[in-house]
Amino acid sequence: MARSPDAAQHDPDIDIDSGRRLRGPESMPGRIAMFGGALLSLSHMYFNTLGVFSETWVNIIHFGGFGALCALVYPAWQAKTPQGRRLVLALDIVLALLSLACIAYMILGEESFFARNARFLWYDWFFMGLAPLLVMEFVRRTTGLLIPAIMIIAFTYVVLWGRWVPGMLTFPGLSLETMLYRTFYTDDGMLGNIATISATFVFMFVLFGAFLHRSGAGEFIIDFSRALARKMVGGPGYVAVIGSALMGSISGSTVANVAATGVITIPMMKRAGFRGRFAGATEAAASTGGQIMPPIMGAGAFVMAANTGIPYLTIVGVSLLPAMLYFWSVACHIRSEAKRQNLQAFDEDAPTMGEAWRRGGLQFFLPIGVLIGLLIMGFSPTYCAGAGILALIAASWLRKGYGMGPRAIYEALAKGASDMILTAVLLVGVGVVVNAIATTGIGNTFSLMINQWAGGSLIIALILVALASLVLGMGLPVTAAYVVIATLSAPALAELIAFSSVVEAVAAGNIGSQAQAVLMLMAPQHMAVIGQPMDMDLARELVALVPVDIRRTFAEQALSPEALTVALLSAHMIVFWLSQSSGITPPVCLTAFAAAAIAKTKPMATGFVSLKLAKGLYIVPFLFAYTPFLGGNMWHDLEVFFFALFGIYALGGAIDGHLEARVNWLERALLFGAGVALLWPEERMLHIGGMAVVIAYAVLNWRRSRRGAPRVAEPLPAK
Repeated sequence: MARSPDAAQHDPDIDIDSGRRLRGPESMPGRIAMFGGALLSLSHMYFNTLGVFSETWVNIIHFGGFGALCALVYPAWQAKTPQGRRLVLALDIVLALLSLACIAYMILGEESFFARNARFLWYDWFFMGLAPLLVMEFVRRTTGLLIPAIMIIAFTYVVLWGRWVPGMLTFPGLSLETMLYRTFYTDDGMLGNIATISATFVFMFVLFGAFLHRSGAGEFIIDFSRALARKMVGGPGYVAVIGSALMGSISGSTVANVAATGVITIPMMKRAGFRGRFAGATEAAASTGGQIMPPIMGAGAFVMAANTGIPYLTIVGVSLLPAMLYFWSVACHIRSEAKRQNLQAFDEDAPTMGEAWRRGGLQFFLPIGVLIGLLIMGFSPTYCAGAGILALIAASWLRKGYGMGPRAIYEALAKGASDMILTAVLLVGVGVVVNAIATTGIGNTFSLMINQWAGGSLIIALILVALASLVLGMGLPVTAAYVVIATLSAPALAELIAFSSVVEAVAAGNIGSQAQAVLMLMAPQHMAVIGQPMDMDLARELVALVPVDIRRTFAEQALSPEALTVALLSAHMIVFWLSQSSGITPPVCLTAFAAAAIAKTKPMATGFVSLKLAKGLYIVPFLFAYTPFLGGNMWHDLEVFFFALFGIYALGGAIDGHLEARVNWLERALLFGAGVALLWPEERMLHIGGMAVVIAYAVLNWRRSRRGAPRVAEPLPAK
């Protein structure tokens, strides 16, 4: 259910993401939650920097602590009478205490449980059955009914009805005791790998973001953005893009990003003359892009590193150019809209770059620099986040009136925990689903089904994953959506991407001896040319003979480990980008709805405009799939990036019908064709021809705009 950000602006007790009324810090449960949240943040900082606790103990403290906070802050339901509110409060206190009791059970009972060879006693049944029920209830409170329903389906599929499902999805079933054990204790369960990601990478960077906000860095981000865009055509729109890129990278929620920056950028755009619908859509698209912007990427890079085993710095390094392409696609629409409306307004009140820097530049960039520097030196990301927080506290004293004393630090610790409640309980709850997937092997089955439905076609597989991302993303924050969708579909995508590279390797004669032997068995009549350079059509014919059930093994034999790593990274990056799409794609697009409420425009209409602005979310993943854009070869990556800039510009003009001047339908078709040519994989002559068309038309279109009578530049009216 979409919430009203209008209300959230005036009532801090309205949750940004769920729209539910919360217990505020002025209430007794709210004060207890604030104090408990600060303690929980401190404990996590200790665990992730200096601590020696076991991973399981850290995860149960993470779950129990955030479960207790959720019970206190998110009421079970909205009671309307005093008696009803007292009943709800009593229930919530009981659930908070039960969450904390789960911590005591694990710490006090783990050793004895394994000493008796995991034989269940009555209290094992109680707590191992209680924990999934608690997390399901907490997820219901924070996100609604969709995810708890998926959890119930996944759990009962394993223990009850999986044996009656026909075809590939049949599962003989496990006993309730075995499933509870796997859910509670194993690495695939609710306290396993995903909970570890939540308790380490995700929370530490959410906490880092909370300290940045509390230190006043948000004000600097807006000032810095205004200083950069003060003389640009459509400058207020670029403020939204730049500000949201910087703010969104440290925020785990696109809706929270809209609430933080949109209250400034959307009215600014409207005063400049932009239509309200376009202003809201721009902020929604820009806030979504913050999640794919290095260095933090809303914690997505750390989750991806944990899922793939690929180093964090590698993921961040290859993510910069794609993120720049996305923001370029949004910026192109801003300029074309400004030109369509003949807007030349500039912000005369915008600070200069020097003024912006004096207002907090060092206090923003110093901790970011410390964090990135330590990462490059090889320290763990969680340690770096802790060091970044300390550097931020120190840097805050460099700006008069903004030094973070004990009260500010306490508030930042509490805010970090508060901001993490939804994500923490959700990622722990997702562990129940992932455990069912791992236990049944349905992930591999789903990958085979994607391959069958796609018929070996990568483009069809991409469309299927995009649809799955859209549907699941309606009820999941982007990090959780990525985890679930990647578990189900990334192996299939990686296999298809790798297999498309196999054709090129076979054509070049650059495959391993085992792969050569397989092809010789499949096509003995071509034995003489296998392992030698050959025609691409013949290579496709030979590769098509490889049976579907051994294609993954064949790809592993044919390709180098580096090529397989690129295929895996490309698959996960595709899923991660597409997971962002639900926030700006109708019919359920909460990020766009949030921006629409601030802009006071129709939510669905704003959603459709935001989808057009954020088209890069659907374009760039095709570059991941069909080009080695993430391969790490700098010159090749820059070549793809260079031609993609022109291709996205051309497609933007074709879709929008305007560049510097109006684009008629025949010209739109020409631009669309040129844009597709520029994005077409590995065809340099096609790229050069497409670029020539785009440049020639851009000059013609610019001259056409000069023949008009643009309005003289006017400053924005004072606030």
